[in-house]
Amino acid sequence: MEELIAKKYIKALNAGSDLATMQTVSDVFSVLADSFKDDKFVSIIANPHVNASDKSAILLDAVKSAESEQINNLIKLLVENKRINIIPAIASELKKDIANSTKTYEGIIYSDSDIDAKVITELSTGLNNKFNSTIALTFVKNDFNGIKVEVVGLGIEINFSKDRIDSQMIEHIIKAI
Repeated sequence: MEELIAKKYIKALNAGSDLATMQTVSDVFSVLADSFKDDKFVSIIANPHVNASDKSAILLDAVKSAESEQINNLIKLLVENKRINIIPAIASELKKDIANSTKTYEGIIYSDSDIDAKVITELSTGLNNKFNSTIALTFVKNDFNGIKVEVVGLGIEINFSKDRIDSQMIEHIIKAI
């Protein structure tokens, strides 16, 4: 639900902004979204006894360094409409919107064994060519028995599970017999 509301605000921002401005807004809102991970901050912002002007002052002070009237107006509008809680959703949707505009995405490679940087580069290059985008891959070691590549922005998930390959080979051998 928050994502749908956030998209409406982003659509309004997009109407009068260029890509550089949107990137600045995204950076500012990403920092604000990180503030929502702090329990003290959330307790102040969510507290019904703190009036809207104080909440607005706190948020405007946090974004003062951006020196953007557009960001200040958006913060005031969010406070006025009691939509402060969607700031993390706005940050997330802004990142997605910018990624789609620039065709630049981030992906993660999961595996239980170490993967060489050359292999990561080759996977990235192959995906770049396949999807006509720029995809930066990072490696995360976990307990997945195989290799899994995930690019959330494009909705891509590719995995090669050792267990699945083993079971398919056994199934194929049984059919052959």
